[in-house]
Amino acid sequence: MKRGETQMKMLAEWLRDARQAVVFTGAGMSTESGLPDFRSAQSGIWQGKDPTQLASTQALRHNREGFAAFYRMRIEGLLACRPHEGHAILAEWERRGRIRGIITQNVDGFHQQAGSRNVAELHGNLGTLCCLACERTYPAARYLQPDGTVCDCGGFLRPTVVLFGEALPQAALAKASEWTEQADLFLVLGSSLVVSPANWFPQQAKAAGARLVIINREPTPLDDLADLVIGDALIGTVLKTVEAELSGY
Repeated sequence: MKRGETQMKMLAEWLRDARQAVVFTGAGMSTESGLPDFRSAQSGIWQGKDPTQLASTQALRHNREGFAAFYRMRIEGLLACRPHEGHAILAEWERRGRIRGIITQNVDGFHQQAGSRNVAELHGNLGTLCCLACERTYPAARYLQPDGTVCDCGGFLRPTVVLFGEALPQAALAKASEWTEQADLFLVLGSSLVVSPANWFPQQAKAAGARLVIINREPTPLDDLADLVIGDALIGTVLKTVEAELSGY
């Protein structure tokens, strides 16, 4: 049996036996839907850009034109993409009780679009806008319209994502911490695990006794801590293969 096949069978067995499996997703989960990630050398969103000048509270206050242009670009890209088969498989696993929930660094909302219900969004959601004045919300597509940054009340609209300079949402952090502490299997999908506090969760899960699995195209700082590392396959392909193994039981 080839190494890849052995890994898939092992992951399927661990997932079948788990009672509190938790999934943690990063940008690599969404690149397979066509969205660029943030830090890759060739196509990362931040290549040649200073995030503190575009996606920060500073920009929101003092550079709204640049802020809006950057998020208009991101929203346009988001609306052109859709969840892939891997998102749908995770939603099905949740429906069947194989996973408890998903902790995500992503803001695309693809997990919910695919049918997942238990999702802790650490960085917010790019799919909606919120008025700074009256707090009314709108679909993100409004940003692509003329004067799309202006609320009906006249206030400025911003995406409901966490900006540089803002704290992560406490409710999402609390939910993620609770799931992590109780996890017996913690599955990382497409995260570089270099950003804090998000990269604390795999370490927290491992310290609490969970098996740690990392699936990422590039090495991560936590690979040596993991019980299983898969770095040479697409996430969607891995999940499809594991689902086939699970369906064989």
